[in-house]
Amino acid sequence: MQTRQLGRSGLRVSALGLGCMGMSEFYGPGDDAESVVTIHRALDLGVNFLDTADMYGIGDNEVLVGNAIKDRRDQVVLATKFGNVRRKDDPKFRAISGKPEYVRQACDSSLQRLGVDHIDLYYQHRVDPQTPIEDTVGAMAELIRAGKVRYLGLSEAAPATIRRACAVHPIAALQTEYSLWSRDPEDEILATCRELGVGFVAYSPLGRGFLTGQIKTPADFAEDDFRRHSPRFQGENFQKNLELVTRIEEIAREKGCRPSQLALAWVLAQGEDIVPIPGTKRRKYLEENVGAVDVHLTSDDLARINEAAPAGAAAGTRYPEAVMRNVNV
Repeated sequence: MQTRQLGRSGLRVSALGLGCMGMSEFYGPGDDAESVVTIHRALDLGVNFLDTADMYGIGDNEVLVGNAIKDRRDQVVLATKFGNVRRKDDPKFRAISGKPEYVRQACDSSLQRLGVDHIDLYYQHRVDPQTPIEDTVGAMAELIRAGKVRYLGLSEAAPATIRRACAVHPIAALQTEYSLWSRDPEDEILATCRELGVGFVAYSPLGRGFLTGQIKTPADFAEDDFRRHSPRFQGENFQKNLELVTRIEEIAREKGCRPSQLALAWVLAQGEDIVPIPGTKRRKYLEENVGAVDVHLTSDDLARINEAAPAGAAAGTRYPEAVMRNVNV
């Protein structure tokens, strides 16, 4: 497995990471045993960059990941996040906090659930508009001095917020959605990250599974799958987005690869400072995703892909309106 450096931080990770969110929530029923062996298989394949968060499964995903890596901690670059506040006693509760006292509390709780003595990359999951970013990042920097965290990250932060954060402490990575159907970072965010030496971690690089070509109808989703409530997976948007996937499938067939591999190869080709973290809870799809690193895209391939899936081609916003207010803050 190739490796990439996240910006100017010095932190090197596998060129492809593994998003663990769906193992515990959001994408239908999970299977902890299969998830654990999927994580082990990822490590065996050289995928060492594991991504979780305290809100996934309201802590359960961190416990799962911690159990999976307890005998292999030295092989893992472990990333987790804080800031999206949820409660076990009230699963529907949602809040955002970047208050310094909450930062410290959340980190200690994550360390306990993960069963580790430090976190390699600690992100603020969503920016708290009620707390100055300087205060939040200042508290995060204290965690580095305490030996609890190695590097800092932000998620879904606006360019101005990234600049203010970097003025307090170096930021190793920004994590934001980026794929063939979510190209917003190309407007300003990628340029800002490159100017400031911040690496870019692309989450949902397969368009929440849509770019795999496996989803043909909303009926393919389990009853508790959150995509049922996502604008891009509803009504006319769903049908229009299927047309985009059909074009990607055609190019993939000609390249002799899976649509998922083509979509990931495209993200990888957007810069050596970009690391996609496709999520899966099954070994089959993990192994398929890893094959993307061997897909070579020529300049002609990239031009054709860009023509088939230009910026703004996807129909519908990537989150419901209320959730969109919490991105690019």
